[in-house]
Amino acid sequence: MIYIAIIALLIFFSLIVIIKKRNMGHLRRSFEMSLFLVRLPRYESKENVDEKVAIAKTEQFYSNFLYINKGGGFLKRFFSGDPRVAFEIASELGGSDISFYIAVPLEYENALNKYVQGVYPGAVLEKKSNDYTIFEPKASSSLSFLKLQNTFFLPINTYKELGGDPLESITNSVTNIAADEGAAIQIVLRPAPFDLKRKGDSILSDIIKNGKTLSKAISDANAGILSGVFKEFGKIIFEKKDSDKIEGPGTDETTVEIIRNKIKKPAFEVNVRFVAVAKDKNRSEQILQNLESSFSQFSSSANGFKVNRVKGSRKARQFVYDFSFRNFQSSQSNILNTEELASIYHFPLSHMESPYIKWTKSKEAPPPAELPNQGEIFIGEAVYRGEKRPVYIASVADRRRHFYNIGMTGTGKSTLLREMIRQDIANGNGVGVIDPHGELIEHTLANIPKERMEDVVIFDPSDMDRPCGLNMLEWSFPEEKDLAVSEMITIFTSLFPPEMIGPMFEHYMRNAMLAIMADKDNPGTLVEIPRIFTDNTFMEERLSKVSDPLVRSFWIKEWKQTTGQTRSDMLGYVVSKIGRFIENEMMRNIIGQSYSGFNLSDIMDNKKIFLANLSKGLIGEVNSNLLGLILVSKMQMAALRRARIPEEDRQDFFLYIDEFQNFTTPSISTILSEARKYRLSLILAHQYIPQLKEEIKDAVIGNVGTITSYRIGTADAEFLESQFSPEFSKFDLTNLDNFQYITKMLVNNKVTSPFKIAAPRPTKGNPEMIGAIKEFSRLKYGRPRIIVEQEIIKRSKLGT
Repeated sequence: MIYIAIIALLIFFSLIVIIKKRNMGHLRRSFEMSLFLVRLPRYESKENVDEKVAIAKTEQFYSNFLYINKGGGFLKRFFSGDPRVAFEIASELGGSDISFYIAVPLEYENALNKYVQGVYPGAVLEKKSNDYTIFEPKASSSLSFLKLQNTFFLPINTYKELGGDPLESITNSVTNIAADEGAAIQIVLRPAPFDLKRKGDSILSDIIKNGKTLSKAISDANAGILSGVFKEFGKIIFEKKDSDKIEGPGTDETTVEIIRNKIKKPAFEVNVRFVAVAKDKNRSEQILQNLESSFSQFSSSANGFKVNRVKGSRKARQFVYDFSFRNFQSSQSNILNTEELASIYHFPLSHMESPYIKWTKSKEAPPPAELPNQGEIFIGEAVYRGEKRPVYIASVADRRRHFYNIGMTGTGKSTLLREMIRQDIANGNGVGVIDPHGELIEHTLANIPKERMEDVVIFDPSDMDRPCGLNMLEWSFPEEKDLAVSEMITIFTSLFPPEMIGPMFEHYMRNAMLAIMADKDNPGTLVEIPRIFTDNTFMEERLSKVSDPLVRSFWIKEWKQTTGQTRSDMLGYVVSKIGRFIENEMMRNIIGQSYSGFNLSDIMDNKKIFLANLSKGLIGEVNSNLLGLILVSKMQMAALRRARIPEEDRQDFFLYIDEFQNFTTPSISTILSEARKYRLSLILAHQYIPQLKEEIKDAVIGNVGTITSYRIGTADAEFLESQFSPEFSKFDLTNLDNFQYITKMLVNNKVTSPFKIAAPRPTKGNPEMIGAIKEFSRLKYGRPRIIVEQEIIKRSKLGT
């Protein structure tokens, strides 16, 4: 007796160890699965989609998992359970989006992309490091699973019998879920434990040859499996040539045919689970009923699903555990073939009208193989089929071909500029930033390294206590005078409607500016233009320095001979354009200084950091535009001035212009085509193509090396589609997520094929540095307001 008791105890404890080991093994199997969010593009209209053909492709997708049980051996499967795959539709807690998920064993992780892409070429798989959740600790949960009403040999209704896409009804059942509610449909599958076709053929043979009912044939088949008699009997039947002929008493031709249709396709063992979560039980029950009702469409005259509600706290806990770990439960098992599986779960077709489905808003394309692994500037990560690859601008030579960035407001294009500027500054490069909003400047200041604080030059017109001078009419070499005058006239043409600017304005303004500019040691300013027309003494003083005979002729012959109403009209015509600036105290104190507060050639040649805060909200839009136009023109002049420096001694300078359409004239074509020789690289950003004048648009698109597009409007997408096709269409350009952009970039002087990039997120920096940098710059480059005003009054005879 003692020995028996000892053996019994050993068996008992052995069983406990085995059970524990199996439980741990099953748990480990659950952790050895990868979860993927699957999103599809939404391209086609319903008219372009054959629903049945599209759904049929999913059958092949399921066939990829037929051999998931192979390998591992009996012991591993005994202690760890069979590998399985889970398919889920979920409305997660905290949102209303409907998401489609797949969970696969780790060894299938790499193959899954190929399987999905084979059926859905535009699909995007995103591996999730953390699982989603639909559960809330204090919420009520309602749970159920489905079982077939009749034998699994009889099929349910499939997409071939149904009038429309069955997924439409299923996804509609998951809509109208509040942010504090959750719902999910989970389908866990593994290959059927037997050959459905072989077993089904045996049963059909019994029905056909012996006239048995289906239930009797199945019962005898199960008994025959145990005795082995049925197997041998089946062999005899299969050898007969007329085995497919239906005959004998009690034969149901329809039943035989539908069984044939089911067993001819591969089959899986399947769990179908529903979970609904809400604040109260009534609401969770309502959500659950909606989920269950959506599967009633699969009921046929032969078979359908029966709902099994989970009752009792112990069973509920086990059910939630199985749902969470995607365990397979034999007690919830159904045998479904690939056609039936494709009917109850496939990824959404592009025409589906169910709201809240989480689509991928634009296609992906593989990143070019020639992308460098390192480079001057990191501009984001290429994302393709769930894999990420860092993207760099390869070299300074590529950057000299310029960078163009378009995108609607709020899409993230300024974020990319911020990070590029930050890296340029950190790399010790010369940088210029012209910002019409001010935020880009603030972010840049927060990321200035301590060792570069003294390199910073801030031009901030809103600082009225220490205005920093900006004089478009100063020059270093005689040939620059004509360029400065031409640019200034073009600037006025850009600022005012065409009917307000004509040949007479240009004629008078040109001669006035050339006269004022004649004395290099005492350069005039825009503020003095009205005075040269009204003060003969001042005019004679300036004219004494003029050597150009045409300019002298204008003032001595033409202007002196203009009298009376004609003189008054012309004076008003000219002064009215410039008066709005010189009558503005802030602007007068900037453009009225004889010498600019900074030397752009010095800034560019010595790799300094020039930051122009032209915030429209602080200084006004027209003032912002005028100053920006002057700055860009002076940058161009400073770049051309480098012709006197050997090319190898020219330092690269990177000029960032946000909303560049406000600050550029048609002469930008010269900068774009020739500035790279002078080492001035442009990074241009704006929102809409119609903002650009035709000649500027052609100059930009025709000359930039790297083109990037964030989300843009339909009209812009139609224009830019040719730049990114065939990889991307106008649909893709209009449906990009925020902080994503499509690019066609220059790598080693060759243009790559287009691909998509996730932009880098901005570095916060150190805001505490901003005040000190601003103060240092304003003291060094600005001048006391009272001194500036006294000089302008004296020189321009204002108020006299």
